Amino acid sequence: MTVVASREAVRAERMPEAQRPGTRRRRTPGASPWWALVFLGPTALGIAVFYLWPTVRTLIISFTKSGPFGGSEWVGLENYARLLQDPELIGALRNTAIYTVIALIGIPLAVAIAALLNTTGLKGRSAYRTLYFIPVVTMPAAIALVWRMIYNGDYGVLNAVLGAAGIDGRSWLTDPNTALVAIAVVGIWAGLGTNIVIFLAGLQGIPDTIMEAADLDGAGPVRKFFSITIPLLSPSIFFVSVISVIGALQVFDLVYMMLGRSNPAMPNTRTVVYLFYEAGFLDNDRGYAAAVAFLLLLIILALTIVQFRLQKKWVHYE
Repeated sequence: MTVVASREAVRAERMPEAQRPGTRRRRTPGASPWWALVFLGPTALGIAVFYLWPTVRTLIISFTKSGPFGGSEWVGLENYARLLQDPELIGALRNTAIYTVIALIGIPLAVAIAALLNTTGLKGRSAYRTLYFIPVVTMPAAIALVWRMIYNGDYGVLNAVLGAAGIDGRSWLTDPNTALVAIAVVGIWAGLGTNIVIFLAGLQGIPDTIMEAADLDGAGPVRKFFSITIPLLSPSIFFVSVISVIGALQVFDLVYMMLGRSNPAMPNTRTVVYLFYEAGFLDNDRGYAAAVAFLLLLIILALTIVQFRLQKKWVHYE
């Protein structure tokens, strides 16, 4: 009994003080769950006020119909039934889808530019990075004004360059066949800087030892790019693809500022958000506009879920 008791005493002495039998555990300073609420409270309040409540409010308004003097009445699913029968919705969804597909071309373009800017022997890398990022910090109104002058059919720079090469130009922003593509090109140019910065951060996170091992195995630049760089950069590509799709589906400012309401190409360039703008701010039909906005929310949510499901097949996190 004495031997057993002594062994237990020695074992108790070797235990940390907090785990010894009969010892009262001391609470670590700041370990109270109330401190977590203190730090998370402002962020949670901001999300609830500026994100969750507007979403719920939009859903509620989508079941109402606005009166001529600001009142509203409950109409149930009438706005959604009207929306699904609206021929302008099909055109807006088609234009938005075309714009989104064209905008995604900017992702491989940004990857290629980021890989070139990440080259150690390139002179003036900082200047190139600054030039590519300038459109990101430029006001959309200024971007639209400059590109309207470039696309102008009478004195535009683009037609002048094409004319010098013996190619007949056209009125790019009033031609229904080219207006949407022209706006999508501006969208790619405006968002290129953000994507390049993200890809540069991903490229700089790739260990040099992996590239050195590939060099020892005799891999060339092209093989290293597609077999090593792209797989290791896939998390960044996935992130950029998600935010690019969400941003493209919400395009409005470029369409509004580069075309205008009286443009003959507007039926071929009207997007879902522009349809929301017409219903809510021009026709003062807030219920129908809310239904358009909530439908766009569901589309974005569905596409984002699909992207997260598909990323398991091609994104490598190790």
